[in-house]
Amino acid sequence: MKSSTRPNLPQRFYCDLFGHNYKVTKDVTEHVKEYTCACCKRELTTNGNGRLTELTPKFREINATLARIYSNKLARMRARRFETSAA
Repeated sequence: MKSSTRPNLPQRFYCDLFGHNYKVTKDVTEHVKEYTCACCKRELTTNGNGRLTELTPKFREINATLARIYSNKLARMRARRFETSAA
């Protein structure tokens, strides 16, 4: 008989029974966010199709790069808006 590799924690049991209680932990962009379950600390992110997927190191790196690009874009837009309003 195979044994389960997941620990039998009370939080895990709660999530299995009632479902996860996801909270937004980081806004990467307007559409991409990172979520964490308040009970079992499971981490998810939004993938390219808009669905939730497990937050792996690959997705962490993708989200960090996406956040950097997005913040640079917003900074350029703010600077351009400031230049046109000052003129």
